[in-house]
Amino acid sequence: MAAGRQGYASAQPVESDAPLAESVASAWSDWFESETRGQYATARPVDRQRLKEGFGDIVTRAQADGGYVHPVEFLRGLSQDELTVVQNVQHLAAPIDVDSLTEEGALNLLLPRAAQVDLNRDGLTQTGIGYGMRFPSSNTPPEVVAAWEEATAGMSLGDRMIFELQMVSPIMMANIHVDEQGAFAYRVEPGDPDFVNPMAAADYSYVDATQDQLDGLDFSLSKGFISKDKYDRQRAFWQSFQRALQDRSAA
Repeated sequence: MAAGRQGYASAQPVESDAPLAESVASAWSDWFESETRGQYATARPVDRQRLKEGFGDIVTRAQADGGYVHPVEFLRGLSQDELTVVQNVQHLAAPIDVDSLTEEGALNLLLPRAAQVDLNRDGLTQTGIGYGMRFPSSNTPPEVVAAWEEATAGMSLGDRMIFELQMVSPIMMANIHVDEQGAFAYRVEPGDPDFVNPMAAADYSYVDATQDQLDGLDFSLSKGFISKDKYDRQRAFWQSFQRALQDRSAA
């Protein structure tokens, strides 16, 4: 909000009397500590501490110096050692080439993964030059996020990731084109002007999306493409998610 940008549509305001810079540093520290058994688990304690302190300093300066307003320019002002800290925090394979970054890619380098946003609403979250697909994303309506959290409560990470992939599959399918015989013709890549995100359409319905999944399961079972056990498990989830959406009057 201080940078004039929208974060997660489902984010809840946090009341705090602490200065904004202090809140930013505290939020980063809390998130990083929660991930020491996750994505930073393999790093040596001394390396984890270096990343925590180094990136904490960078995000605090970004807040104070307009980094979240003009992220590319802010990154240009970092030293090579500081860019290496950002690279390691974000688990990037290659060193950061600031001149190759879009505004979204640059902005998300200055945010922990949990806060990264789909700035241009193309259905992809770009971090550096890489693209990722997430559900819920920063643009998912709050009532849909609440329904999703209810339906996936207690679910294993593996199962949840499968359903997340199925939720974003319309984006992948909408950008694959076939010829008159139904054979693959070409695929529109992210960043291309013709790349489309059907989930951003004003009339997109998450309830209809769950029904499409249920109908697809019925078809797969009838054709023997799926086992009865897998059918039952997946159908139970999509029905649960659909009910949760309807209970919250989600579209």
